[in-house]
Amino acid sequence: MVDTTTPNTRAAGTHAAGSNPSGKTVIDDTVVEKVAGIAAREVNGVHSLGKGAARAIGAIRDAIGQRDFGQGVKVEVGEKQVAADIVIVAEYPVSLQQVADGVRSSVSRALTQIVGMEVAEVNVTVQDVYIPGDDDNDDEKKESRVE
Repeated sequence: MVDTTTPNTRAAGTHAAGSNPSGKTVIDDTVVEKVAGIAAREVNGVHSLGKGAARAIGAIRDAIGQRDFGQGVKVEVGEKQVAADIVIVAEYPVSLQQVADGVRSSVSRALTQIVGMEVAEVNVTVQDVYIPGDDDNDDEKKESRVE
């Protein structure tokens, strides 16, 4: 969890003028994973996140309106730094290196701006390549090769 103490934070209209309440902000690791997941999905050439089983469960969750934005993302959060491991499925025929670099850049920027932490590293694993039109439904259209 990200745990920050904010000595000079003030909510508008809730305190008398001149008072500076202090407090603690805690950001759960799942929130950090969601931020990274959303940022990774915004990159052109990323079809989806996660390994095969996670994507299958994700498809079910999507169908019932319960999308898991942190799917395919693992984070390690320290005092001031965060590291992320992201598993992606790239779209064919994009350059895998360019997609991975784009994911690193997008995730790093989002974690720095939204979560407010320094990013130690973003590791990207390209798990699969999505080929448009290569669906499971195509099996029904194929003719049998044997009689």
